[in-house]
Amino acid sequence: MAAAAGDEPRGCCCHIVAVPFPGRGHVNAMMNLSRLLAARGAAVSFVVTEEWLGLLRSSSSTPADGVRLRAIPNVIASEHGRAADHSGFLDAVATEMEAPFERLLDGLEGAPPAALVADAYVPWVVGVGNRRGVPVWQLFPMAATFFSTYYHFDRLPAWLTGDGEHAPGSGETVDKSDQRLGHYISSQASNTIRLSDLEPLIHNKRAVKHILPAISSVRNAQCLLFTTMYELEASVIDSLQSVLSCPVYPIGPCVPYITLEDHWTMTNGDTSQVDYFEWLDSQPVNSVLYVSLGSFVSVSASQLDEIALGLAASEVRFLWIIREQSPRVRELIGDTDKGMILPWCEQLKVLCHSSVGGFLTHCGMNSTLEAIFAGVPMLALPLFFDQPLDGRLIVEEWKIGLNLWDCASKDGLIGREDIARAAKRLMSSDEPETKAVRRRALEWKEASRRAVDKGGSSYRNLSALMEMACASA
Repeated sequence: MAAAAGDEPRGCCCHIVAVPFPGRGHVNAMMNLSRLLAARGAAVSFVVTEEWLGLLRSSSSTPADGVRLRAIPNVIASEHGRAADHSGFLDAVATEMEAPFERLLDGLEGAPPAALVADAYVPWVVGVGNRRGVPVWQLFPMAATFFSTYYHFDRLPAWLTGDGEHAPGSGETVDKSDQRLGHYISSQASNTIRLSDLEPLIHNKRAVKHILPAISSVRNAQCLLFTTMYELEASVIDSLQSVLSCPVYPIGPCVPYITLEDHWTMTNGDTSQVDYFEWLDSQPVNSVLYVSLGSFVSVSASQLDEIALGLAASEVRFLWIIREQSPRVRELIGDTDKGMILPWCEQLKVLCHSSVGGFLTHCGMNSTLEAIFAGVPMLALPLFFDQPLDGRLIVEEWKIGLNLWDCASKDGLIGREDIARAAKRLMSSDEPETKAVRRRALEWKEASRRAVDKGGSSYRNLSALMEMACASA
């Protein structure tokens, strides 16, 4: 079973300092890696802001043995408001966190760090490590395809990356081959990625201003880690390894699989959460659609209404995680014994439950990898940043999901009829395409288990990392 990550005899007890980007998906990815390193014998100091320290201490699972939480002051905006000014938040992370981190590093107890493992979106950690002579491992918590795209940013057409003056006008036609990312970056594993998947983010100049330095900082790091697994993006990873001067280690699916056998759950004071596993136990196999659209960027109120009304019309059983606006959703869905609406759940454990047969997702990388690990097919509704690219990989490259975003009208809204139709198709259709999606999801599940089991590709990469750390200790 996947818990083999910690089966290997523990080596040296080296000290590793982990520095996540202060956002929920990034913190979760870094914590998953930290648990894996601790299972191999490392002592991990996990550095977050004071706000995140409180969030982690009140969360559903305590850090693993060997992972110690350490905090710097709240020098950036709150997690609860950062979506309102994401670019300003990125500016603050880039300029305000380095000095307090260095002061914390000077005062850390225990052995000197053998390595700093840093989210790529806190690239200043590379400079800190280089000045101190401490190796830096960069963790990229998004698809390797996304990394490769921005690493080769200069190969993209000027009309896409420039000021828009060279974009094709409404009356112009563009050779369809020119719309495929693979036309510009031949190393891409798939020719399914379209330039339109990149366009909204690339036109956000302030965001790109932070993405490009994050990607380029890997040139001064000692290795690059991906939360994906080699088998998912093999040709992209091979291509990156051929152009980068540092080793590339995919260590995924980097999801909390070593906690799956931990049945202890905190409810954060909300007793309504304690019975959702009992409810899942009472549902037929593969009958429940799990719905979660992430914690950072929310869909519009009108889109939320359409999702709620579509789910109600589909008559599909569902478990919907929504942190805000749940009274409105409950009102639209009405009284039903077919669904549960909660503010939080243990997502990977839910996805691995036998009654869960589908996942309506925003296509964030953590959620995508958890669905792959659980073998659950997806309804793809990407919202922001890397998610449109992930959605394309899910549907057209890995072929483990159905596409919702192409159902959008001119104003971007996906109607309740389309949502109901897609939910029923994924959950109850016997048509050959849906059966093939389910079969491939199970095949990727088996591949992901092999990758993290002893002797698998990700298991071997974690072993290589620990050997590097022990050599530096």
